[in-house]
Amino acid sequence: MSNPDGAFVWYELMTTDAPAAEAFYRGVVGWGSRDASPPGMAYTALLAGDSAVAGLLTLPPPALAGGARPVWIGYVAVDDVDAYADRFAKAGGAVHRAPADIPGVGRFAMVADPQGAPLALFKPFEGMEAQPPVVDRPGAVAWRELIAADAQAAFDFYAGLFGWTKSRVFDMGAFGAYQLFAYGGGGEDVGGMMNKPPSVPVPFWTFYFQVDGIGAAIERLQAGGGTLINGPHQVPTGSWIAQGLDPQGALFSLVSPQA
Repeated sequence: MSNPDGAFVWYELMTTDAPAAEAFYRGVVGWGSRDASPPGMAYTALLAGDSAVAGLLTLPPPALAGGARPVWIGYVAVDDVDAYADRFAKAGGAVHRAPADIPGVGRFAMVADPQGAPLALFKPFEGMEAQPPVVDRPGAVAWRELIAADAQAAFDFYAGLFGWTKSRVFDMGAFGAYQLFAYGGGGEDVGGMMNKPPSVPVPFWTFYFQVDGIGAAIERLQAGGGTLINGPHQVPTGSWIAQGLDPQGALFSLVSPQA
């Protein structure tokens, strides 16, 4: 399966203690790891089997001084990072880090949608194209979810920029509609959007990591010093989900076909 423009192609944890976070996620999700440091920066790739699916790094002191906190960020493939960053800004979003090169890897920019949810734009250098996504196995990033201030406005924004298309809608009762979406051209559902409840302060993206069983993964989460904040719940597709905070405070989500 290829990675079309507008698809999430990478996931990155920026945290306060990369070695501790690596140990936690290896235990909970079952990822392997390897050093993938570019010159001048420590960087760890997280592996499902032999395939890199995500990465992590320690936030630098200036970022922490500026208020940055541990967070998972999704990278979306585009054909022109500079042009898309400009489109984000002109459509009411923000550019938190101007387009820049990652030596030997590609070009990226850190942005936020008009409601404030952060993400990254990415284009690999020639010969460094993103590998096909890992699917339907432990360690895969199996789902992407936007908790928005206004899910309809958010969908319109992403559809206009990336060509995403609407799929099914699930009635979440008091939580409203849960809108599934696919990448441009249709195809399989890859994520969902919903309005945030009043108790959630700001919009955000969260990413679901597939595990071998939700109950066993929650036990590992808690034993590793994480905090379960929601779940386990069975969703209409039959899968089981849960959300937690890792020991450094980053939000993440888990999904499994098994309870």
